[in-house]
Amino acid sequence: MAKPFPQLSGKLILAPMHDITNIAFRLMCKEYGAELVSTELLSANAVARENNAVMKFAQTDNKEKPAVAQIFSSNTEHIVKAAEILEKKGFDIIDVNFGCPSKKIMRQGSGGYLLKRKNKIAEIVKELSNSVDVPLTVKIRSGFDKKNINAVKIAKLCEENGASAITIHARTIEQGYSGKADWNIIKEIKKSVKIPVIGNGDVFSGEDAERMLRETGCDYVMIGRGAIGNPFIFHQINEYLKTGKNIQQTKEEKINDYFEYIELARKYNIFSVKDAKLRAQEFTKGLPGSSRLREKLNRVKSWEEIEGMMREMNNKA
Repeated sequence: MAKPFPQLSGKLILAPMHDITNIAFRLMCKEYGAELVSTELLSANAVARENNAVMKFAQTDNKEKPAVAQIFSSNTEHIVKAAEILEKKGFDIIDVNFGCPSKKIMRQGSGGYLLKRKNKIAEIVKELSNSVDVPLTVKIRSGFDKKNINAVKIAKLCEENGASAITIHARTIEQGYSGKADWNIIKEIKKSVKIPVIGNGDVFSGEDAERMLRETGCDYVMIGRGAIGNPFIFHQINEYLKTGKNIQQTKEEKINDYFEYIELARKYNIFSVKDAKLRAQEFTKGLPGSSRLREKLNRVKSWEEIEGMMREMNNKA
């Protein structure tokens, strides 16, 4: 039986993203107004074995509650065991990904590949719903390709078997992240199920979020690529939804956010020079001098060099 999805006070949710949504970044998004934040995609097979390399991505903190862990596998037993482990670790929602287009994950018969196996999806959702005490949500895509658009059928199956909410990325697996998201499929799913529907795909501004909510009737909007290096987007969009105003960050505020991220990464013991370098590129994207900074970052090998470059950029007029 489905557990009730929590009542959220706002409309915005952070998408799980590989190498992006670690605990430091999630906490920043939460601070800026994301109502729900999720771990990056975790292998249920590895979590079931309590693999140390994967479990380090399963950190959570009371500040991010309700906390979401997203998992993938085609092995029902491993998914159930992983969900039980994550529930004990303090996660409040378990989300299963049936829509990841990664070839590596699909070669395992997981992620988006499972859209070809609706009965397997139904089995996984039913077993999970019966095994954990927290809400179970699922993330899907429109279909495997344009000739096999089956998201409405999958959404109904998930609801019937105990899903508490469903996220729909309005692209096919074949599309990956190319082309345009077809929001009509979000609208169709919203008409077909009673559980909350979370729309995902091509939301990069307040105007986009407002239009998705209005055109599809979805309950919440999930933001992925628009949030990379830009946790402020949640405050920006929330402000637009409330007042119609488009607010912007200054260069100094963006760089200050970068240093806040580094502090959090150190606090949660996930800091690395490699990550600091990557985040410096993401947080400064679009700023004057960012192309030159990117070139210089490719050659640096220490945090001290990165810090110096970021502070120098902040001090330039």
